[in-house]
Amino acid sequence: MGIRLLRTDAFTRLVLIGCLWATSTANATEWSSYGGDLKSSKYSNLSQIDADNFADLKIAWVWESPDNAMVRSDRKLTPIGYKITPVIVDGVLYVSTSLGQVVAIDASTGQQIWQFDSESWKAGRPTNLGFNHRGVALWTHEGAKRVLMPTNDARLWSLDARTGEPDPAFGENGVVDLAQGLGREIDRKDYSVISAPTVVNDTVIVGSSIMDGPRRKEMPPGHVRGFDIRSGEQRWMFHTIAQKGEAGVETWEDNSWAYTGNTNVWTLMSADPETGYVYLPIGTPTNDWYGGHRKGDNLYAESLVCIDAATGERVWHFQMVHHGLWDYDLPAAPNLVDIVVDGKAIKAVAQVSKQGYVYVFDRISGEPVWPIEEQPVPQSTVPGERTSATQPHPMRPAPFEQQGISDDTLIDYTPELRKAALEIVAQYDHGPLFTPPSLRGTVNLPGWGGGANWTGAAVDPDTGVIYIPSVSSPMVVKLDKGNPKKTEFDYVRSRAVNALNGPAGLPLVKPPYSRVTAIDLNTGDHLWMVPFGDGLRQKVIAAGVKDPGPVGGVRPSGPLLTRTLLMIGEGGRSETPLLRAYDKDTGAVVGELPLPGPPTGTPMTYVQDGRQFVVLATGYADQARLVAVALPAE
Repeated sequence: MGIRLLRTDAFTRLVLIGCLWATSTANATEWSSYGGDLKSSKYSNLSQIDADNFADLKIAWVWESPDNAMVRSDRKLTPIGYKITPVIVDGVLYVSTSLGQVVAIDASTGQQIWQFDSESWKAGRPTNLGFNHRGVALWTHEGAKRVLMPTNDARLWSLDARTGEPDPAFGENGVVDLAQGLGREIDRKDYSVISAPTVVNDTVIVGSSIMDGPRRKEMPPGHVRGFDIRSGEQRWMFHTIAQKGEAGVETWEDNSWAYTGNTNVWTLMSADPETGYVYLPIGTPTNDWYGGHRKGDNLYAESLVCIDAATGERVWHFQMVHHGLWDYDLPAAPNLVDIVVDGKAIKAVAQVSKQGYVYVFDRISGEPVWPIEEQPVPQSTVPGERTSATQPHPMRPAPFEQQGISDDTLIDYTPELRKAALEIVAQYDHGPLFTPPSLRGTVNLPGWGGGANWTGAAVDPDTGVIYIPSVSSPMVVKLDKGNPKKTEFDYVRSRAVNALNGPAGLPLVKPPYSRVTAIDLNTGDHLWMVPFGDGLRQKVIAAGVKDPGPVGGVRPSGPLLTRTLLMIGEGGRSETPLLRAYDKDTGAVVGELPLPGPPTGTPMTYVQDGRQFVVLATGYADQARLVAVALPAE
């Protein structure tokens, strides 16, 4: 590991007078956790930037990740994208990097203050998405300030936020080994942490990212743990896989609870600072597509679980998918918001999903705000598999994405394209949501990429309106007989088929192919939906179709909501990168700001020295940067 203190003239002066931490605190507005606050609202009440002046925004500063030089010298370290959202306190931004570094940055100038290298990259390419990280957490108490950084090599660091030095009182010289204390011995190469932890009072709560393509049924469990913020001692562990003697163990038949793994919180969590409750969005068990070795409903897989941050004890839970076979992990931190339904005030929690549903509960009691019905679903034809007879379907709000494959969902720009689309889907099994994987291949809509994904939704605490970026992403899951020489599983997902394109290189289904939806959580009504971007419009026209207007087709960044605007980044590897602003009431585009690189993280905002800044991560490979925009300084 290594620490570097970078001193510009301004910071040299501050260090000499011993008050680096106090830089420009008077006008700083805090974005204190990844989602803006513990409730993951992604909301700020700032209003300096609005529809009238959005076009006047300029790039205020650009910070380049220290990873870039490392990647240029060793391409094996290339990350998939820079997915962080900074956090800020007292005029200093704190960010992680894809290769496991932590950096403090001056919020006014973008000047780097200090840099810490966890050296997690030395362990080699991490599981699943490779070098991939999404942020840090902050803790402050009576003058103590700490940055909590989990790493791809399964460790948790506590750093002094002023200096970047590891806290000697935390764990072993500032670090805790997360591969220990899970109740089983694990192969640490299968176990990583990519998302920022959640800090509630003096407990830091950590999830995990676990290998999604296992060859064996024995995998690390995704149990969630709470650690003492000062000492690093493990205080409690919530079993995401119900264990012997616990409620729910009967849902893991034939003692499959003893060896099944995954069932992890790989994404962000939310918390209610008033009650001390933490909300865990939990993923699929080992493996994502076949569960003949883990018969039963498999609690607490693909469930939203409310626990007490002080003890780790379950308060309530709701399982969105029984015996999951679709990789329908709960992908994002749920949004906590207070609403009024039929004259009744409700402290609510809203969970967006890959399925295209929003599940809304009373966050204290766990009671659904609107009915969620168990409905019959198609059953598996794969030998040894046993699917649940029913799955939960929220009656309100209506889905925000297309669900299932039918004549109504297929592309119909022209009769010829329609006919070709029917011929494509005829090659595979298909049907409504929750049609299970098959040996022939099953078309899933949405696929594992959502619907909603890890960037989640934003919610306005004043109006109770939730804003959800999402994509339509059909895919095929085909199962093959497992080779006993290579795997313990009777069936595994074929690599031969995955994404499913439509005729003439167009999408298989009707537009929009990506969208933003606004839903009033007080009523469950959809207020508006607009296509996100215009990525596929010219391709549709080139296929001989009359200009259909905006059709979407670009994956959105996460949303940033302010008192005046909804802002979302657009631009993958091939599209023009920009930050787009929407009217919150109508969805009308009110401004587009070109960016120097494709946005890959969720934007955040703060005020520093009287100016409102919007900052977002951009770039792939060796182009990882933070870009800050603001109105011109007076």
